[in-house]
Amino acid sequence: QVQLVESGGGLVQAGDSLRLSCAGSGRTFSRYAMGWFRQAPGKEREFVATISWSGDITYYTDSVKGRFTISRDNAKNTVYLQMNSLKPEDTALYYCARSQVRLGSFDFNDYDSWGQGTQVTVSS
Repeated sequence: QVQLVESGGGLVQAGDSLRLSCAGSGRTFSRYAMGWFRQAPGKEREFVATISWSGDITYYTDSVKGRFTISRDNAKNTVYLQMNSLKPEDTALYYCARSQVRLGSFDFNDYDSWGQGTQVTVSS
């Protein structure tokens, strides 16, 4: 089991940027695809972005395409989510997770380890 710790959340205004980080433990981090999900109050957890184990394949949900970028640094056991042009509807608790599908996945059920989340709040 890997431990994942997110950081970088905060309170920003619409149009601002944030970069979330997710630090993973263990020597097998680079073998797994990673993903970011988010959950807003009263809503189900939803897929945001995923990146393959090598970092060369990425997928995004439509609502963040062109604004968010997922990346990873396997030497640092860290995955990032750069979020630009933030909107109030991006307000949520953001989670990183480890995928059992090496090319990445948008399916919640393909992820076996989750962090505690970092809060992102975007004011209008």
